[in-house]
Amino acid sequence: MKKIVVAASLLVVLYQTSCTTRAEEKEEVSKFSVTSPVQVDTAFTKEYVSQIRSIKNIEIRAQEKGFLENIFVDEGQYVRAGQVLFKIMPKVYEAELLKAEAEARAADIELQNTTSLVEKNIVSKNEQAVAQAKLDQAKAEMALAKLHLSFTEIRAPFDGIIDRIPKRLGSLIDEGELLTSLSDNSQMFAYFNVSEPEYLDYQTNTKSHNNTKVNLLLANNTVLPYEGKVELIEGEFDNETGNIAFRAKFPNPDKLLKHGETGKVLMTIPMKNALIIPQKATYEIQDKKYVFVVDKDNTVKSRLITIAGDLPDLYVVASGIEATDKILLEGVQKVKDNDKINFEFHDPHEVIAHLRLKAE
Repeated sequence: MKKIVVAASLLVVLYQTSCTTRAEEKEEVSKFSVTSPVQVDTAFTKEYVSQIRSIKNIEIRAQEKGFLENIFVDEGQYVRAGQVLFKIMPKVYEAELLKAEAEARAADIELQNTTSLVEKNIVSKNEQAVAQAKLDQAKAEMALAKLHLSFTEIRAPFDGIIDRIPKRLGSLIDEGELLTSLSDNSQMFAYFNVSEPEYLDYQTNTKSHNNTKVNLLLANNTVLPYEGKVELIEGEFDNETGNIAFRAKFPNPDKLLKHGETGKVLMTIPMKNALIIPQKATYEIQDKKYVFVVDKDNTVKSRLITIAGDLPDLYVVASGIEATDKILLEGVQKVKDNDKINFEFHDPHEVIAHLRLKAE
């Protein structure tokens, strides 16, 4: 009988201990970490989709009609200014030049004869003036014929790289027909669109600090090893998008960048009194970011926020919460709207310090 009483007492103790442990675990699990946003002066890097263009890119077109007699270059070849690229069959233009030269010589002889007659008072000086006009006209025709003949040789107007050549030897070329394109890739332009608020921030903050340096993220997620510089802003905003175009120039000594590429311009944007929160305090629904705000009754309320930029492990908040709000730091997936919680408040500066904030 004594053994039964001891066993029963032991069971009661074990039961009480188990209940106490579960209660402590439940209390521990239901206690959430809460913090507040913090305001700091910082900077973040924003990405802008950009179109990459050669500093000079032109179409090379035929200036005369004729058969394509020679192609002196290949696609993708680097050429020098003045180098002959194509030749249109020149026979017709050579014949026209010979004819113009003959007419100019005949006009010159006629002028000499008329001048001799004028000196002998056989003809009037008006006859001499007419002969002079004929010679001038013949010389003009000869210069024009030389120009047409020179157009049968198509030369590079500047150093650059030849693009695709759609025509082949013997093709009949019309005047103005496209022969190829030529790109000067020694430096490259990156065009990107900036919203009106960002433009104003740039003009008042970034440009005033002479911080116009930018980087370029390429399509393979590598950063171009050469810094660029914002050097031009267009004169008008686009009425449809509300954006304005910026242009940055990048050096291209390795010729890695080509006309028509895409990339992302990385621009560092300084912010004063930026509102910072940990990224882990947010959750996402249909590409929108939310946080849980804890009210004075310890009840959590879902709040939509707008993100202005990213930092390592942090978001810069543009709107939706205030610096005085308390937000749920841990357990955003374990609560729902109007849940009442027990929480422990963590100093936001300590939280941020553990998330490696790089503030300025």
